Amino acid sequence: MGYVEKHLIPGESIQYQTKLHWIVMLGHVAIAAVFELLAITFLVAAFSKPAGAKAAPSRDAMYVGALICFLIGATLFCIGLLKRSITEMAVTNKRVIVKTGLAERRTTEILLSRIESVVVDEPAMGRILGYGTVIVRGTGGTPEVFQKIQNPLKFREQVQSQIAGDRAN
Repeated sequence: MGYVEKHLIPGESIQYQTKLHWIVMLGHVAIAAVFELLAITFLVAAFSKPAGAKAAPSRDAMYVGALICFLIGATLFCIGLLKRSITEMAVTNKRVIVKTGLAERRTTEILLSRIESVVVDEPAMGRILGYGTVIVRGTGGTPEVFQKIQNPLKFREQVQSQIAGDRAN
């Protein structure tokens, strides 16, 4: 059970949930891939080195270098995966909830009745891949910016339909 499910108020139900787009992992994956290729290079060099050669680094040093590069790459990949999975975004029948962070948590909860506007900013690549930035502006408050959201138009549509449904009651 995630943060949103645990912190629903009485009579509140989740209408829509989304998360960060996979694009947030792209930098982590690219750097991790470089380290993994470096690890493979160390291993290939260690296995192709003649047994008695002394001019190049020892096989043990190459194995250690490969292990270190592999661990760094795996760690970077896991950081990207964690960043994506610990962010929760939901529209309920009463509010918009966004939670980011693990050790240091930041939550944004805006009552639907206090939302003035929802703006979606999609770059060209975002339109193709399905991500964008959503800016929610509450009454009298500063805009809350949520970047690289998966399906930002659907998120805005859900907020607007909940507001319209709330005002109809």
